[in-house]
Amino acid sequence: MRKLLIKEVVSKGITDERVLNAMMKLPRHFFFDEIFVTHAYEDKAFPIGQGQTISQPYTVAFQTELLEIKAGDKILEIGTGSGYQASILLELGAEVHTIEYNKVLYNQTRKFLPRLGYQPNFYQGDGSRGLPAHAPFDGIIVTAGAPSVPQDLIQQLKIGGRLIIPVGDGKTQEMFKFTKVTENKISKKSFKNFSFVPLLGKHGWKK
Repeated sequence: MRKLLIKEVVSKGITDERVLNAMMKLPRHFFFDEIFVTHAYEDKAFPIGQGQTISQPYTVAFQTELLEIKAGDKILEIGTGSGYQASILLELGAEVHTIEYNKVLYNQTRKFLPRLGYQPNFYQGDGSRGLPAHAPFDGIIVTAGAPSVPQDLIQQLKIGGRLIIPVGDGKTQEMFKFTKVTENKISKKSFKNFSFVPLLGKHGWKK
């Protein structure tokens, strides 16, 4: 089932072998309740409670590929959720800092991931502000839809750092990749539309 999922992700345009290998190695069904295990290898998002979802595998692969992670890169993930995306980042050799807005999900995932052998640095709080105490980062990945690009996140990138963020309304968002070329120069690329749960917090959507 995992091989079939990887084949489907490749058919949609993912080419980074390291990303595909990480997804092949990580059992996605570990992140599902047993009664929903048949859904684990379908290329779709799935509810995980608290109004949140585990992202569609293709979306995870797409955002991860855009990050261009090198081993040892310091990555900030905004929206820990189930912990699946953080685990993929760890498989790629990143130093992962992940922040979750929802306290229930934060407590669940903080206990669950280490049991699988994955140990990112966990934080609970307003991810729309980033994590200034631990900046700068080689990459920042936002796994929730933002109404606009928080400048705090741009400021927390290293020179050469990448911010991957979906921006739009409550239904669909356009995926953007911002690269910090110099302190005063930011390059921007936009990609296809996706649909994420809303980013909450000071620079996100209000509850």
